[in-house]
Amino acid sequence: DILVLDEPTAVLTPQEVGEFFEVIRNLKKMGKSIVFISHKLKEVMAISDQVTVIRRGRIVGSVPTAETNVNELARLMVGRDVEFVVAKEPAKLGPELFRIDDLHVPDDRNLPAVDGVSLTVRAGEILGIAGVDGNGQNELAEAITGMRRATAGRITMAGRDITNLSSRQVFESKIVHIPADRHRHGLVLDFTVAENMVLRTYYRQPFSEKSVLHWDVIRKEAQGLIEEYDVRTPDEDTPTSSLSGGNQQKVIVARELSRQPDFIVAAQPTRGLDIGAIEFVHRQLIKARDTGKAVLLFSLELDEIMALADRIAVMYEGKIVGIVPREEATEEKLGLMMAGITDEESAPAGALGGEAG
Repeated sequence: DILVLDEPTAVLTPQEVGEFFEVIRNLKKMGKSIVFISHKLKEVMAISDQVTVIRRGRIVGSVPTAETNVNELARLMVGRDVEFVVAKEPAKLGPELFRIDDLHVPDDRNLPAVDGVSLTVRAGEILGIAGVDGNGQNELAEAITGMRRATAGRITMAGRDITNLSSRQVFESKIVHIPADRHRHGLVLDFTVAENMVLRTYYRQPFSEKSVLHWDVIRKEAQGLIEEYDVRTPDEDTPTSSLSGGNQQKVIVARELSRQPDFIVAAQPTRGLDIGAIEFVHRQLIKARDTGKAVLLFSLELDEIMALADRIAVMYEGKIVGIVPREEATEEKLGLMMAGITDEESAPAGALGGEAG
């Protein structure tokens, strides 16, 4: 009689979400009670009758859905007004900076996960990679950043072949990575904030010399980044495990973007974050793009892709099924592409990027 649904639309296309909601409405007509747990406020507004907001483990508000709106719910969630769409100027495109040609990458079972992907990213551009989870996005991001080997194809950065380089060699090529799983691949939770801030660069001067770490320099670097990126922590010597998820993500963003990269791989950069932290990450990515960086954004959140990207590529079963300029993208069009349904006449035009919108 009671059905509890926890983030039930995470692996659905927009069209499938609509069908799923019809099932929920039919269950409601049958007299069933449904608890719908989600961070997607538009979906909450579309399907619920009553909304309860929890912040830091406590209920901070409960209102009839008909008497509230997305902005009010966001205010309850973070305690202040939130901008859902970060303002951005039209892209000022530079030269092609990053390129992938016919890349093939296996998954952990040695089955094809990335199947002949080709794409380009230009300086001053965000290329978004959309798709339902499990269609090769994780493997593609890992192959780019040296965490997984490709079996065929080529990855180039500023004309230099970086295929199958180590993670450190990729980083030395002025590529940084905001990983999808911050706990497994982004942080050492038992390390302090200061130690995590220099995970990428501890072996370089001025942070070390002849294998001896310069702790005063490391702490000073961390203090500056804590202030610049508004990391909420008692001090730089606090264990990173004690920070909130949003502040842990800020540590990663601060560490990666402060390295003055040319190319940023951002994989699910706002997963598990509250709306306030999401707003912060979005602003940092737009700022990087506006200063001439190239950004490759992987996200399962279609709203996020549409808010940030200048062009949008869709992955389905390990392939890029199409790349469209943002101004031509609609939720319906992208949803069909995420299900493998494409317009045969328009899909090839985006195969290698062409002119960005």
